[in-house]
Amino acid sequence: MTAPLSGIRVIEIGTLIAAPFAARLMAEFGAEVIKIESMGQGDPLRKWRKLHEGTSLWWYLQSRNKKSLALNLKSPEGIAIVKQLAESTDVLIENLRPGALEKLGLGWDVLHAINPKLTLVRISGYGQTGPYRDRPGFGAIGEAMGGIRYTTGTPGAPPARVGVSLGDSLASMHAVMGALMSLLRVKTGQGDGQIVDVSLAESVFNVMESLVPEYDMMGHVRERSGGALPGIAPSNTYPTADGAYVVIAGNSDPIFKRLMQVIGRAELAENPEFAHNDGRALQSNMLDDAISVWTMSQPIEVVLQALEAAEVPAGRIYSVADIVADPHYQARGMILDAELPGGAAVKMPGIVPKLSETPGSVNWQGPTLGQHTDSVLDSLGLSADDIARLKTEGVVQ
Repeated sequence: MTAPLSGIRVIEIGTLIAAPFAARLMAEFGAEVIKIESMGQGDPLRKWRKLHEGTSLWWYLQSRNKKSLALNLKSPEGIAIVKQLAESTDVLIENLRPGALEKLGLGWDVLHAINPKLTLVRISGYGQTGPYRDRPGFGAIGEAMGGIRYTTGTPGAPPARVGVSLGDSLASMHAVMGALMSLLRVKTGQGDGQIVDVSLAESVFNVMESLVPEYDMMGHVRERSGGALPGIAPSNTYPTADGAYVVIAGNSDPIFKRLMQVIGRAELAENPEFAHNDGRALQSNMLDDAISVWTMSQPIEVVLQALEAAEVPAGRIYSVADIVADPHYQARGMILDAELPGGAAVKMPGIVPKLSETPGSVNWQGPTLGQHTDSVLDSLGLSADDIARLKTEGVVQ
């Protein structure tokens, strides 16, 4: 079985989250990803979050299927190696500060001259142009300036954040999307490679639905709303008798009627004021109160069973413990058994999306620093003596 990105070579010059996650997604579907790491410590992600025997568990996930090339990018010979790799590379993904790649002598003009078919994916806080281009950018700042932080949290409380680096992940997905669009153009003979310019802030902004036209035409600023979905009703988080919470989305017209029947409020189902969402949204608090009275009268399993029988979309708010134990996640291959160096068993997330004929795969976990230095240099035609000399001179590790 040939993976969908088999034969595609990707160079990753990035650290931590955005560029590495984008490259990981491509590696899982067959691309050869060569991750260029700094010598000595490598990607700081190796030491982030929870460590197992000195290495981050996140690292093993974020860098699976990648090859690690430990390279001194401050050395002319190190830059020469990158240029030689670029000759046979389809995509280079980086998340350095704008201008940093140019200072290394690897700007677009240089790379494009070496390989006109190369796609350069650039991920930064604010993009490669504009008055903010030189500001440092992290995913958290992208979330703040992209609009999502303002709308997240409880009314009257400070803006909250989600528990993961959402801004980075959204930028990664936009980066992969842009890379594949550019690759399609190249592979179908429609043109050369191009720059894919991805901003953390813009990637967040891109999922912010109708905020701009609502503000422009009506002066409406969407505020924090807790578990509710403003303007769409009923859709909220409701407490149950056993201290759990259930998310119920009863916002389509027929689903709303079924939901009202389940909670014993048939009169609301037949009220013409609530026939469509615009009318329900005007009295969303009253509808939420009615639903809460019902959910708080019984445990969550009873609530979920009743809603499933009525075909009303609902779900328990899962912790990671719930996810790992869930039979549906297991049946879908979303909880994989893996092995770390030394033989320790660990569960890892599966692969998304699911392709029927050419699914992605996990071939190995995140590599040790410089694990593939010799094999990558060998593929470039360097002899064992050449590689030994480069190591002695501090060009590679």
